[in-house]
Amino acid sequence: MHNLRIIVRGGGDLATGVIHRLWSAGFTPLVLECVQPAAIRRQVALCEAVYSGKVTVENMTGVRINTLSEAVSVWQQGQVPVLVDEAAACVKVLSPDVVVDAIIAKKNLGTNMAMAPLTIALGPGFTAGEDVHAVVETKRGHNLGRIIKKGSAAPNSGVPGIIAGFGKERVLHAEAEGRLHIVQDIGSIVEKGQLIAEITDAAGKVTPVAATLSGIIRGMIREGFYVTKGFKIADIDPRREELANCFTISDKARCIAGSVLELVCQYAMQKEN
Repeated sequence: MHNLRIIVRGGGDLATGVIHRLWSAGFTPLVLECVQPAAIRRQVALCEAVYSGKVTVENMTGVRINTLSEAVSVWQQGQVPVLVDEAAACVKVLSPDVVVDAIIAKKNLGTNMAMAPLTIALGPGFTAGEDVHAVVETKRGHNLGRIIKKGSAAPNSGVPGIIAGFGKERVLHAEAEGRLHIVQDIGSIVEKGQLIAEITDAAGKVTPVAATLSGIIRGMIREGFYVTKGFKIADIDPRREELANCFTISDKARCIAGSVLELVCQYAMQKEN
């Protein structure tokens, strides 16, 4: 077990890939989340511990804690503490060695270089050398996972990466505001046009959500979540034979995680010397 104090802001699927890699390498990260996480790849997101109290992703267990002092016992059990602290107020208390912004908000929600000797951000919205020490590229393609120590990641295009020839069709957004009811959950094989969810507004009007392509539902926002129009609610993988993909960390997350681990290990070596 390494002694570095590492805080990861965010517990979604990409963040969980990073957390898993750090945890597997013997580090003991603390995860910070918001009150109502909105991950659609719920089966591979530690942020679900905010709702359920405990969640396991590929043999790594995340446990919700209510106070920073509870983190020690969770670490001692080989698990990962998840604390609701959207503003990262605990940074001042913990004085971490490393802060990783893995919120994937496409903008900076307050992470800065003063937070830790090493600050890392994933994706667009940050400039390495100005508000963080390093940025890791999150856009699919040749530069995915590239470490940027001066400058920014590629800007958000608003178009998901291409998988099996499909891009924007893979991701579904709410066409109305209201509370979501799941009809076909994660892991279900669906056909284009099939009903997969419903959104009910305050007046009781129901808006159906239909599959935009045939494949496997890889992500679906949790049952009963209140969504606004345009909110990301589901993800369909056209590779219907890849059922296991719904329940394991993605190639994209693993690639990004490797870059974060590289930066953390570099820092650890420098600190020892």
